[in-house]
Amino acid sequence: MGIKELKEMCCQANLELARKGLVVYTWGNVSQLDREKGIFVIKPSGVPYEELTGEMMVAVDVETGRALEDRYKPSSDTPTHVELYRAFEGIGGVTHTHSPAATAWAQACRGIPCLGTTHADYFHGDVPVTRHLTKEEVEQAYEKNTGKVIVETFRGRNPVHTPAVLCAGHGPFTWGKDAAQSVYHAVVLEEVAKMAMWTYAVNAGAESLPQHVADKHFLRKHGPNAYYGQ
Repeated sequence: MGIKELKEMCCQANLELARKGLVVYTWGNVSQLDREKGIFVIKPSGVPYEELTGEMMVAVDVETGRALEDRYKPSSDTPTHVELYRAFEGIGGVTHTHSPAATAWAQACRGIPCLGTTHADYFHGDVPVTRHLTKEEVEQAYEKNTGKVIVETFRGRNPVHTPAVLCAGHGPFTWGKDAAQSVYHAVVLEEVAKMAMWTYAVNAGAESLPQHVADKHFLRKHGPNAYYGQ
C-alpha cells in the first residue's frame, strides 16, 4: 500500500469519528499501520476535523517513534499508539476518543462489565480499566507510559478479543485490524457504555451475563467455527 493511500484511509477513519459524534473539537485521533513498512500514519495534532485532508496525516516510524515528515506535528498521543503497535501484533489501527459514556466509566475507574449480549458480540469479557499512572510515569514520558500501562493491563488477556481499554481518569482507546475497524469498535464501546449505565440505573444490582451465554455470542462471530454474517 502506498503512503498516499495509507493517509487517505487514516483521514477517512478520523472523519468517521466526527460523523458518528464521538469527538468534539479536536478530542480524538486515529492511526493506520503498515506493519510491513514499519510505519503508521496518524492525525496531526490540534487540527479540527472539518479541516482534515489525507495529506495532513503524519507518517511515524514504529521502531523509533519519530515522525518521518515535518510539515505537521503528529498527535500528542502518538507515543501511546507506538506502544500498542509494538505490543499487540494482531492490530493495524488505533483510535482514541473522549466519548462521554466510555470516558465516564474511565473517570469512575471502573471497567465495563459484560451485562448483555450486545457487549458479548464484540468484547470477550469486561472492558478493563487501567491503573492511574504514577507521578514519575507522568513526569518522565506521560503518553508513552500511558501505552505501557495499557499493555500491562492486558497481560493474560487477548487484545484482539477485547479490542478496547479505559485509561483511568482519561478515556478509551480501541483498536482493530485497521483504522476503520478501530473506529467501529470505538462506536460500539460508546453504545455499550451507555447500555451499562442505563442497566445499573434500572437495577443497581444487575449481574454479568452468564459466561456460557457470553461465550456463545462472542464465538459465533469471532470463534473458529463462527457462523454469524455472510
